[in-house]
Amino acid sequence: MSTRTPAPPRPSARRRATFTAVLLVLTALLFWVPWAGLLAPSARWPWPVQVVGTAFFAVASVAFPLLLVRAHGRRHSDRASRAAHAMLGVAWVFFAWTLITDVLRLVLAVAGVDNPFRSRLVAVLLLVIGTALVAYGVHEARRVPRVKRVDVALPRLDAAFDGLTVAVLADTHYGAIDRTAWSRATVEAVNALGADVVVHVGDIADGTVEQRRGQAAPLGDVRAPHRFYVSGNHEYLGNAQAWLDHMTGLGWTSLHNQHRVLERGGKRLVFAGVDDVTAAHSGEPGHAADLDAALSGTRTDDPVVLLAHQPSEIGKAVAAGVDLQLSGHTHGGQIWPFHLLVRLQQPVLAGLSRHGERTRLYTSRGAGFWGPPLRVFAPSEISLLTLRAA
Repeated sequence: MSTRTPAPPRPSARRRATFTAVLLVLTALLFWVPWAGLLAPSARWPWPVQVVGTAFFAVASVAFPLLLVRAHGRRHSDRASRAAHAMLGVAWVFFAWTLITDVLRLVLAVAGVDNPFRSRLVAVLLLVIGTALVAYGVHEARRVPRVKRVDVALPRLDAAFDGLTVAVLADTHYGAIDRTAWSRATVEAVNALGADVVVHVGDIADGTVEQRRGQAAPLGDVRAPHRFYVSGNHEYLGNAQAWLDHMTGLGWTSLHNQHRVLERGGKRLVFAGVDDVTAAHSGEPGHAADLDAALSGTRTDDPVVLLAHQPSEIGKAVAAGVDLQLSGHTHGGQIWPFHLLVRLQQPVLAGLSRHGERTRLYTSRGAGFWGPPLRVFAPSEISLLTLRAA
């Protein structure tokens, strides 16, 4: 009888093993670092406090990865998603502030403050700060975004377009929490601006059109002479082409590596849009960021406003001579100090920046939130840009 050499593990199996290992390590850090800050043995809490508190963290650290897998696995459970993401947001806040209050713990130790008073003082302070920031973060995430007004001078913009207003929406992220009422109120806030152009620069929703149709429906009520939309990376987790078609059905112009020309008095201003950079690996036929295709047919002297979901595309925009790129994606970090990790991937966190000789980049902090329903020191925004001829 011949023996068969066992086949090497399939790549998908290796990916699952890697994902599981990373998830368990992150879970351990997110839950047991705060445990050490709140319930350190040096605090000598009464035994009922220690036992109940430790049991709480143990249950949470087991439930979290199970809920996360259920939320993002084959079942795509919205109920599990709401629970897992809420736990993630709270855990992140307490994890970050445990590390920060550990500095105070060290200062108190150097100052000669003994345990258990030292550890109890730090634990109480951590509990108060963490609870307050979670409450503040939930409020900021659920509120209608504030309007941020910015003048943007473009050297090649003709005087005919001086004063043109562009309202920027980004990262609405309709998801497991039903935010239909929020969506209506946000659209009302956009309409109150009376913008000449409204753009949505991607990440409409987490899920398919069928799942989030009701929450996205108010986007059909946006009033403006011109409405442009491009895909974000999250559309490619829920059929981006369906979202492009749906937005077209709502009356928007979906810029799938395309452009449109605005004309005033014989002068031109181009609005172009590209697929998200992740589209090339999404498996959706015909999807990939293609700036050359988006600009094909434009004139060399046309000022160009480019819609690209991620700020990381600014290098290509500079090389192509784009005048202004509009992006989102970063959420401004969403939950401080996560912005430090965002800056490892993106050149800009938020706001207006200059790149090269003439290219400007405006990065919106976004209107909604991804995952944890919190925004801490990264307020949401609807941006109203007024273009100025320099």
